[in-house]
Amino acid sequence: MRSLYSKFVLFTLVIMIVSALLAFFLSNAYYQHVLKSQNDEKYTNISLNIAQYINTETNLELAKYFELLSNIGYQLMIVDTNGEAVFYGTSFRKDNLQADVIEPVLNGEIYHGMARFPKDTFVTGFFANETKNSIGVAIEHNDNKYAMFLRPNLKLLFNEMHFLFAWLLTLTVVFSLIFEITLAKYLIHPLSKLNKATKLVQIGKYPVVLSVNRKDEIGELASSFQDMSKQLAQLDDMRNEFISNISHDIQSPLSNIKGYASLLEKASLKKEEEEYLTVIQQEADRLSSLTSQLLTISNLNQLKELRIEEEVHIAQQLKELMKKYQWKLSEKEISIQLLLKDVTIKGDSSLLLSMWDNLLSNAIKYNKQEGSIAIAIQTIKDSIEVTFKDTGIGLTSEQKGKIFDRFYRADVSRSSNVEGSGLGLAIVRKIVELHRGTITIQSKLNEGTTITVILPDKKM
Repeated sequence: MRSLYSKFVLFTLVIMIVSALLAFFLSNAYYQHVLKSQNDEKYTNISLNIAQYINTETNLELAKYFELLSNIGYQLMIVDTNGEAVFYGTSFRKDNLQADVIEPVLNGEIYHGMARFPKDTFVTGFFANETKNSIGVAIEHNDNKYAMFLRPNLKLLFNEMHFLFAWLLTLTVVFSLIFEITLAKYLIHPLSKLNKATKLVQIGKYPVVLSVNRKDEIGELASSFQDMSKQLAQLDDMRNEFISNISHDIQSPLSNIKGYASLLEKASLKKEEEEYLTVIQQEADRLSSLTSQLLTISNLNQLKELRIEEEVHIAQQLKELMKKYQWKLSEKEISIQLLLKDVTIKGDSSLLLSMWDNLLSNAIKYNKQEGSIAIAIQTIKDSIEVTFKDTGIGLTSEQKGKIFDRFYRADVSRSSNVEGSGLGLAIVRKIVELHRGTITIQSKLNEGTTITVILPDKKM
């Protein structure tokens, strides 16, 4: 996909080329309809004046006079009554005059070769260096008749000017391109900044400060965008504060419910009442887990950088998690493949442990019976790469784009029996961002999912 900058430059070049072609064809039309006849008339008069001068000056040395004419900018072909031709000045590129043209000129007719020249472009018309593209008149000197064919020596006439025009054209094109590229940068650079700012807002990084000090429409757009990002930041702060407050408020009655449920568990209850009590305890645990996760993501969203940075052994954390989930792995008969390189990074140990916990629990929850999970750690340049690969239910392309959104659960109909709030991966992404890392996901429906976390290797 081409950038707006390259498109602007490309369109400018296309416009210049199209304009040049239009100018060329319009100039050609002007030459064919106006200049062609004017040139023919002009050089016919010049030729007749030369002939009149030769006819009246009996002591004139023809050869020297023709040499003089060639030196001041004309090409000449002089043909005598025997058909012998003598050329003066720069050689004609093509001698294509027929005998039936020369004879009438010797008899006093005027040959209008310029006016009769084929109607091609003026490049091959006005600039065609051919004897056919000339003016022919009869001259008489000391009782000798000659046919004189004359045309302007464009090479001599423009010998000095064509260098000037060439430099003028070249410099015009070069400076036009420089100015167009500069203008494109001036116009499009603020839009590039807005594009980057939009992507930051898209992932929740606001408010955004834009250094665009302009008074035009782009400046107004940048100013409006900054105001919008500030309002979004305020709304996000209000939302996080609300979530934090409501989570705290819910935790207190939940603790009471769980406490009284524990007391009832010790009392003598009927079998049916025990089942009700079990449901109460399970739902209270789910609500407690949800409010805990809400508090976690609310607190994480308020963080701009890590509060704690310590040396963390990634492989050791993952091994401890294996012990924690051993019974769940055994229950679903899931095999584990570990390739854990012993590495350490600088980060928040508790946050990183929470991240690995979420990723591993998801890999187990959404896996198939007798499936497998592969966990690998490797170093890539100045980064640590941790990969979780499972053989679970997988995701569609649409689901992959939403999987890190808060409260999003992929295809609830296929995972209705799986506990979860849809906050786990949102928490994971926030932890990765706080550690200045990246997270990517690859998945294929009904084949499995691979999540890769890359964290910068900042040693203590």
